[in-house]
Amino acid sequence: MNVLIKNGHIIDLSQGVDGTGDILIADGKIKSLRMRDKGAKAPPQKEVNKEIKDPEIRTVDAHGLMVIPGLVDMHVHLREPGYGYKETIQTGTLAAVKGGFTTVCCMPNTNPVNDHASVTEFIIRKAKQEGHCTVYPIGAITKGQKGRELAEIGTMKNEGCIAFSDDGNPVMNSTVMRRALEYSKAFNVPVISHSEDVTLSEGGVMNEGLISVMLGLKGIPPEAEQIMIYRDILLSELTGGRLHIAHVSTEGSVHVIRNAKQKGIKVTAETCPHYFSITEEAVQGYNTNAKVNPPLRTSRDRDAIKEGLRDGTIDVIATDHAPHHVDEKLQPFDMAPFGISGLETALSLSLQLLSEGVLTRNQLIEKMIVNPARILGLDKGTLKPGSEAELVVIDENKDFEIKAERFVSKGRNTPFDGWILKGMPVLTVCKGKLYEW
Repeated sequence: MNVLIKNGHIIDLSQGVDGTGDILIADGKIKSLRMRDKGAKAPPQKEVNKEIKDPEIRTVDAHGLMVIPGLVDMHVHLREPGYGYKETIQTGTLAAVKGGFTTVCCMPNTNPVNDHASVTEFIIRKAKQEGHCTVYPIGAITKGQKGRELAEIGTMKNEGCIAFSDDGNPVMNSTVMRRALEYSKAFNVPVISHSEDVTLSEGGVMNEGLISVMLGLKGIPPEAEQIMIYRDILLSELTGGRLHIAHVSTEGSVHVIRNAKQKGIKVTAETCPHYFSITEEAVQGYNTNAKVNPPLRTSRDRDAIKEGLRDGTIDVIATDHAPHHVDEKLQPFDMAPFGISGLETALSLSLQLLSEGVLTRNQLIEKMIVNPARILGLDKGTLKPGSEAELVVIDENKDFEIKAERFVSKGRNTPFDGWILKGMPVLTVCKGKLYEW
């Protein structure tokens, strides 16, 4: 399909573009980018009817809408292979494009675990056959994610893994983590740390504090996260390895990461929309859809996360999309699994940071496109002519209600059901297809 998206407010940081213009897409690639605002840096292009002679060209009027490169999510759980009843590569990537994401990176806690090149190959092949967006696999740090013996990192990198993590489980053995960081330096790939001291968090199901006491639930102290972040930063400094901290949730964690960056240590970090949007209060009534690991914290932690995003301590907004079958979340709170289905709500929740003055548009684009692509070494986040047509059109002024029953993901487990937000993706272009919502 050939598409002309006209009159949109186009922002492309890779070209210094920020203004009104048109984008012509032909054969799945950006054919031309024409900026009409005076002083725009994009070069002038020929008239559309001279560039492509196609009577069936589709025209989309994006007047009043923001047009940006497709979002990049460096932390999702697509559940396949092994847990297709929770999510599949097909349904998960459809949820991604609905949320404005054209690239996702899937964690290895599948069955079997992605700790071997054969599993990596399966994921890549399945994504090419059934995926609605680009999928990059993240390999396990250790065999079986058991934290004892390093997986075949070099072989998996050659097969297509772009980072390594035992996400869902921490690497408790410091020597093993040291070796992983040494490999990360040798292969120039990030190690993504699930920062949790399980000797402190064991049996915990929510944030440790007054609410956990009132509900009679075992709490997880913030120190369980902070201790492991500090350990991994020390190991990164020792080895010179590339460390990325996943799903930062506490004020103390922000301080530790900020101090490390000021010392010049190679560390980057991400947080998720639920950590800057809600707090442990959402667990009231034993709401299992608000059960996530690390847990939702206090309003003070939430404010610190926002400040970490504002000052650049936190580089990335990722979803940690963790879909579950509805029956699993209907279990008693102690037994229900951790996780929030986040791909279809992440952009809208993140847009609220603009109205709150936490981030500018360009900073949000950096957190959700530029920085994750840079950290992972991906050639993504551009609308340059000749590049793959991967973009999202956003209506920043559209009010809508989040309805879990309308999710295209198999996972309907969200604490945001019923929320009314302003701003949402209305059109995504990816892999030669146009998706409208």
